[in-house]
Amino acid sequence: MSSRLTNKTAFVTGASSGVGLATARRLAELGARVAVSARRLDPLEKLASEIGNGAVVAQADVADGASVDTAVQLAWDQMGHVDYVIHAAGIVTPAPIGELTPELWKQHIDINLTGSYNVLRAVALRMKGRGEGSIVSIASDLSFKGLANYAHYCASKAGLAGLSKALALELAPNIRVNCVCPGPIDTPMMESELQWFGGSDEVRSGAVAAVPLKRFSSPEEIADFAIYVAAEMRFATGSLLSIDGGTTAG
Repeated sequence: MSSRLTNKTAFVTGASSGVGLATARRLAELGARVAVSARRLDPLEKLASEIGNGAVVAQADVADGASVDTAVQLAWDQMGHVDYVIHAAGIVTPAPIGELTPELWKQHIDINLTGSYNVLRAVALRMKGRGEGSIVSIASDLSFKGLANYAHYCASKAGLAGLSKALALELAPNIRVNCVCPGPIDTPMMESELQWFGGSDEVRSGAVAAVPLKRFSSPEEIADFAIYVAAEMRFATGSLLSIDGGTTAG
């Protein structure tokens, strides 16, 4: 795969942490030139310096369409074009329905769903002009199923799955659009979720026990799979591809 990524370009959202960070690092290791995007500037500048190879800092808040469009245009201007997009930006804060305020609901829809629309639209319009490209969004195993205290998150990730399927049909045959759907990942976001449930060793062990493979994935595992889908799975489009340790098998 590394030889296929030499001289390739990629745009990665959510690159300041978790899967986005791991993806940007791995793409650079494989020879790609990477534009890194997130809300916080300092981590992006640190990451760009770390991965080198002409990395581009493209700061954006995905919930802000104008911010996204500016960042995507910057990536195109700096790199000439973008071959692969890995859209990993997202949030999750558990809440039972009694505490799921309109503000919290809107925040999740704004970032996880409208943010996805902003990113996918901006990159798709530019890829159409070039006539090729591959887009991978990081969805969730909760794109397929419900979970108590996660109604807002489930809704946003199911929406992302629908958005991706529709765009896959619209942008075929030259642009592929797919979703990678992870289960629990050992990231700072997961740690904040566990803290919401109490943060004890018992809470963590219970969450791990609920995964058939009896562990969380690493961010690097998801990053490697997302890159493979983007670069190598050339007959896949409109797919929701599970990498969840078996959480959706039952």
